Amino acid sequence: MGLYRVGGPPAQGPLDGTVVPSAAAGSLAFLPGDCLSVLRAMRSKWGKHAWGRYGFVDAFHPAANWYDADVLGIDQGISVLMAENLRSGLVWSTFMRNPECTTAMVRAGFHGNGPS
Repeated sequence: MGLYRVGGPPAQGPLDGTVVPSAAAGSLAFLPGDCLSVLRAMRSKWGKHAWGRYGFVDAFHPAANWYDADVLGIDQGISVLMAENLRSGLVWSTFMRNPECTTAMVRAGFHGNGPS
C-alpha cells in the first residue's frame, strides 16, 4: 500500500503534465469555486479535443497533443455524483441515512452532520 502525504501525490516520479478532469470534478463538493474554475478553464482552453458527447475525456496531455479517446464510467460517475452533491446535498444525505455510515464517521473521528 502506498503512502500519501498532504500536499501532493506519492513519490512515483515527476508529474508529466497529464490532466485528469475527474480529479477536479470529484472534488466539487469540497472546493466548489476552485474546482469549477479549473473545469471551466479546461473546457474553454482544450474543450475542442478534451470534451465530447459524454463530457470530458478520461485524461489528456495538452503539451503532447494527446487526448484519450476513452470515456470511463467510473470517472464520469464521480463527476456527476459530486456535482449533484454540491447542487443538492442528495448524495451525502442518502449516504448518511445508513446507520453504519454514521457509526463509521464517528469512529473515524468526524463530528457534525456533514457538509453545510
